[in-house]
Amino acid sequence: MSQNTQAAVAATIDIKDLGTVQRLGYGAMRITGDGIWGEPADHAAAVATLRRAVELGVDFIDTADSYGPDVSERIIAEALHPYPAGLHIATKAGQARPAPHKWVPLGRAEYLRQQVELSLRKLKVDTLDLFQLHRIDPKVPVEEQFGTLRALQDEGKVRALGLSQVSVAELETAAGYFTVASVQNRYNLTDRSSEDVLDYAEAHGIAFIPWAPISAGMLAGAGGAVEEAAQRLGATPSQVALAWLLQRSPAMLPIPGTSSPAHLEENLGAAALRLDGETFAALDAAGRAEHERAGTK
Repeated sequence: MSQNTQAAVAATIDIKDLGTVQRLGYGAMRITGDGIWGEPADHAAAVATLRRAVELGVDFIDTADSYGPDVSERIIAEALHPYPAGLHIATKAGQARPAPHKWVPLGRAEYLRQQVELSLRKLKVDTLDLFQLHRIDPKVPVEEQFGTLRALQDEGKVRALGLSQVSVAELETAAGYFTVASVQNRYNLTDRSSEDVLDYAEAHGIAFIPWAPISAGMLAGAGGAVEEAAQRLGATPSQVALAWLLQRSPAMLPIPGTSSPAHLEENLGAAALRLDGETFAALDAAGRAEHERAGTK
């Protein structure tokens, strides 16, 4: 396998209103400082990680205006603009950042419009490939938020639209305003709280972008199901967790994040890892059991 096509082994997925991308992308949240706040500790490594991702075949990068805030989008443009043909950059807005580690939903129409204009400027593009509402703001009428997204698309500011951390009911409501191209919810081996959203996404041709994709809790520790599978397969626990996600659903589009080129290459190695039926089932069962155990605390 060529090092320049490492991500492509994961096959592809079609994103409505956008096009086809590789099913293993890159999440750019970690190219910021502690608390997803301020500049990264190693700016050169952040730039190198982005460039290496593209070299290895990644053609889908996910970011947000609130990562930094503003830092992630700016570094992406610094590292990759002018963007190579076929590279798609998704961004998000809808959360204010009053301090490190703090996130406050903010979905007023004028704010969403402002953030789209700023993202266009920072990313140095005329149209955003994929714009996702980072959170639905409970203090703002949903029709204002969804209507604004549709208007931005109609005006040519964005190509495709998505949502983050939503329910099936919210997806169905959004579908009355625009074509939902993606949904970005927390999902991994041990967090199945969005199982119904994943099933809905698969049934309706919506790309499901799991955040915190490699979190496996105790399963990745000594004697855990993920660690045991990794030992048996000659892989790392992160690769096993990502490989399980890729095999869980054809709608899955994981975006593992890192600020290290070496860690990036390790993550992308999951694209070539195939779990046999017995291993997949054992991991699935262990993950469900851990999810249920954690839910009873």
